[in-house]
Amino acid sequence: MGAAMGKNGGNLLDSLPSTQGTLHVVMLGLDSAGKTTALYRLKFDQYLNTVPTIGFNCEKVRGAVGKAKGVQFLVWDVGGQEKLRPLWRSYTRCTDGIVFVVDSVDVERMEEAKMELMRTAKCPDNQGVPVLILANKQDLPGAREPKELEKLLSLHELSPIHPLTSSGPAIDSLSTTGSPHQSSTAKTPGDNIIRKEDCHTQSSNTITSILNTASTTAANSSTTVTSSSYQNYKGWHIQPACAITGEGLQEGLEALHEMIVKKRKMNKVTKKKR
Repeated sequence: MGAAMGKNGGNLLDSLPSTQGTLHVVMLGLDSAGKTTALYRLKFDQYLNTVPTIGFNCEKVRGAVGKAKGVQFLVWDVGGQEKLRPLWRSYTRCTDGIVFVVDSVDVERMEEAKMELMRTAKCPDNQGVPVLILANKQDLPGAREPKELEKLLSLHELSPIHPLTSSGPAIDSLSTTGSPHQSSTAKTPGDNIIRKEDCHTQSSNTITSILNTASTTAANSSTTVTSSSYQNYKGWHIQPACAITGEGLQEGLEALHEMIVKKRKMNKVTKKKR
């Protein structure tokens, strides 16, 4: 295990959520990346000397900056040794967010870290789960900057598939389609006007259909706005940090909280459309 489970030597039961607002987060990464040090720096706001985690640590942590201030996170810090990594999937199931800690100095193991990150994030159970990449040990000489780590870890491959856009061109068609009777050929200025003589030949059902389509288009204007928020949602964020001093850790929690909130809002829109 890492450091003690709590200030007074509490056990796992002390770490269970006490409120419905608690966000469940799993902290993963290769061994020696600094996961346990980061966890207890967040917990006690001081540096604790830790040992390699055999199993897991679990602590309640509160956000201290931005919109995450006061928000409670239940963080599961899971051992990163190779023999323990198959257990990660059990901890990430139904989690609100994933924190993947990377040693910014250890370039030789960056490919290994990338492989484990992709394996975790692309697991069917974790599709769409927000991922915070914590670029740890930024205080050490030779630490790679976030932009370089973004390339080394191929973070662009983590771009999520959004339900509202992946199911088809439903939203896009609303912005490109005019009258339901327009053809895809060139149009004249009068094409969008329902002429008086045309109304005599159209059945009442057709006219009703036209009015309903116009109403639906207006009602979906807010959904179109939500679509743009989907496009702005990457589903991941890389945060430079130092677990020993605590720099960047709370900012990382704030970014993760923002992604979780945005993801929940988009899920609600998706459910309404179904």
